[in-house]
Amino acid sequence: MKLPSFRLRIALLSAALAGSTLVGFGAVSWFQIYNAKISRLDAELLNHLMRATPNFPPREEPPASAAFPRKENSGERSRWQFYEDSLSYSFGSNTKTPVALVVLDANNNILYQSNSLPADLEVNRLLLARLQLTPQPPPPKREPPPLPSNTNPSFERPPLIRPRPPQFVTERTKTAVWRIGATKFPNAQVAIAVSLQAVDRDMATIRNIFLVSIPGALLLVAVGAWLVSGGALRPIRQLTGVIQQVTVKGLDQRIPIGTTDVEFVELIQVFNLMLSRLERSFTQASRFSGDAAHELKTPLTILQGELERTLQQVDPGSEVQQRLSNLLDEVRRLSGIMRKLLLLSLADAGKMSLYLVEVDMSELLMEMLEDVEMLAPHLTVQTDFTDGLWVKGDRDLLIQILQNLFSNAIKYNLANGWIQIRAHQTPTTLHVTIVNASKDIPLSDRDRIFDRFYRGDPSRNRKVEGIGLGLSLAREIARAHRGDLTLDLTSSGQTAFTLTLPMK
Repeated sequence: MKLPSFRLRIALLSAALAGSTLVGFGAVSWFQIYNAKISRLDAELLNHLMRATPNFPPREEPPASAAFPRKENSGERSRWQFYEDSLSYSFGSNTKTPVALVVLDANNNILYQSNSLPADLEVNRLLLARLQLTPQPPPPKREPPPLPSNTNPSFERPPLIRPRPPQFVTERTKTAVWRIGATKFPNAQVAIAVSLQAVDRDMATIRNIFLVSIPGALLLVAVGAWLVSGGALRPIRQLTGVIQQVTVKGLDQRIPIGTTDVEFVELIQVFNLMLSRLERSFTQASRFSGDAAHELKTPLTILQGELERTLQQVDPGSEVQQRLSNLLDEVRRLSGIMRKLLLLSLADAGKMSLYLVEVDMSELLMEMLEDVEMLAPHLTVQTDFTDGLWVKGDRDLLIQILQNLFSNAIKYNLANGWIQIRAHQTPTTLHVTIVNASKDIPLSDRDRIFDRFYRGDPSRNRKVEGIGLGLSLAREIARAHRGDLTLDLTSSGQTAFTLTLPMK
C-alpha cells in the first residue's frame, strides 16, 4: 500500500499536534478567565454585601405579628432603592448591570425586594431560597479595649458584628444567569443577585477571538511545517535526483556531503560508495566488451577472408563448398555480433562517434522497401510518406536502425501478413513508424523488449534467428542522435515501433 506524502504527513501531524495544544490551551485559558471574572465578581459582591451594613436601622423594632404587621417605611425603602440603583453601576461595566436585591429583618419580614426586572418574581424567589440556606451569624463578641486614663470607665465599645462568609452560587432563570450571594447580620438579612450577561458577553468575545485565531495559527503551523519539512527533506530530493540520473552515462554522479545534515551523511556516503562500485564494475564490463569485440574483429576478418579464398578454390557444388559456405555464414554472423557489441560498448561509454550529414530518410525508406519486397514477397507492404524527409545524422547508423526494424517486421510477421511504413515530420522532429502484423506481445515482454540479449518467450522465438541485440543497439543509435525508439501501444494482432529524430 502506497502511503501519502511523507512531507504532507509531517505537516498534517504538526498541525494536529499544534491544534490539540492550542485547543487545550484555549479551553483552559477560557475557563481560567471565566473563573477569574467570577472570582472578581464574587469579591465585589462580598464588598457590597458588607457595605449594606450602614443601611440597617440601628434601633430594634418589635417583631411583626398577625395583629400588628410591619409597615414598610417609605424612607427606608427609598434608601434601599438608592442602594440597589448604585449597585447596577458597580460591577466593572460601563453599562447598567441587572441587579436584584432582597432585604429581610431578623424575623424574616421583607424590608425591601426588587420589582423593576421582568423576572423579579423568579429572581426574588431564588434570593429568598438562598437566604433560607444561609446560616445564622455567630453571637457578637465583646472586646473591651484598654481604657485611657482620661476616658470614662463606664464607656463600652459596641459589639463586633462578624457575619459568616457568604456562599456564592450561580442560578439560572428563564431569561438570564445570576450570581447570587447572601449573608445574615444580627438585625437583618441581605441577598444580592447580579446578572452574568456582561461576563457572558466578554467570554463570547474571547471565544470568538479563539475561534478565529486558532485556525489561523493552525494554518501558519501547517505552512511552517511544510516549509521546514521541505528543507529537512532536501537531501532526500537531492538523492532522488541523482538516482534518476544514474544511467550508463551518469554513474560518475556524486552527492556532496559538505552541507548535508548529520542524519543523512551515512545514507549519502553509502549511496556514493554504491555508485563508485557500480561505475567501476560497469567500466570493467564495458571495457571487456569493447576490448573483446575489438580483439575478435581482426581474427574474424582473417577467418572470413581465408574462408572466402578457400571457397573459390574448391569444386563448385561439392560437399566441401557447402560446408565452407555454412562456415562463412556463421563467421559473418559472428562478425555482425562483434560490430554490435563494439557499438554498444561505445554507446555505454558515451564515445559513439557520429558522422553527421544531411540524410534523405525518404530515400532510405524506399531502399528498405525494395529489400522487403525481395526478402519477403509474400507480405503486403503499405506506405504513407512523402519525398524530401531530410534529417541530419549518420547515414550508416540510421540504415542500421531501419535494417533492424524491417528485419524484425519480417521475422515476427504472420504467414500472410502485412507491413505498414508511415513517416511524417513536424517543425522540430521526424517520426517514422514501422507496423507489422504479429502475435500479441505479452505485457511482461513489452517492458524488457529493449534489454540486451532478451528475446522474450523462447517458445515463440525458437525458430527466429537473432541474439537480442538489434533493438537495443537501434535505440542507442537513436538516442545518440538525440532521438528515441519506442514500442507503441497498438490494437491486438500488430506491433509498431516509432523512430523519432530531431530535424536539426
